[in-house]
Amino acid sequence: MTWIAIIVVVVLFLLFIGMYNGLVRSRVEVDNAFSQIDVQLKRRYDLIPNLVETVKGYMNFEQTTLEKVIQARNMALGAKSVNEKAAADGQVTSALNGFFAIAESYPDLKANQNMLSLQEELKSTENKISFARQYYNDSVTAYNTKLQVFPSSIIASMGGFTPRDLFVVENATERENVQVKF
Repeated sequence: MTWIAIIVVVVLFLLFIGMYNGLVRSRVEVDNAFSQIDVQLKRRYDLIPNLVETVKGYMNFEQTTLEKVIQARNMALGAKSVNEKAAADGQVTSALNGFFAIAESYPDLKANQNMLSLQEELKSTENKISFARQYYNDSVTAYNTKLQVFPSSIIASMGGFTPRDLFVVENATERENVQVKF
């Protein structure tokens, strides 16, 4: 009878370890996914000064538009949490949308080779940001689900695991991709 009790305790202990390690793996995956968003956003923010420099000579009268883009970029670089990054990302998207709307009225700019290459880079980056957000939200959903289902919810509460926020853009206009038409 004592052997059965020992076997049951060992099996329960192994289940506990397996669930705990699964929660840790999920938490690490969420952190990695968040870092991937950061990498793509940083890439986008690095493109913005090049974009501004390329258009400065063409858009002499549109200084406030360029300043809005730079201000949004600088604020986004300082964002730390998921919610701060989502809000800052929305501001950058909004500023870039305004920038590209005004840039449409400059035919020489639309034909500029640097501008065309930056446009392609930005379009590619926007796609990568979108995929990174999706991967992050998928990872967070899987992790948060593990925190709520039985019996891993017990282990999660004992281990101090806390739910994570999804990457959500609040403003409907900010959910749209940057329009890069020239």
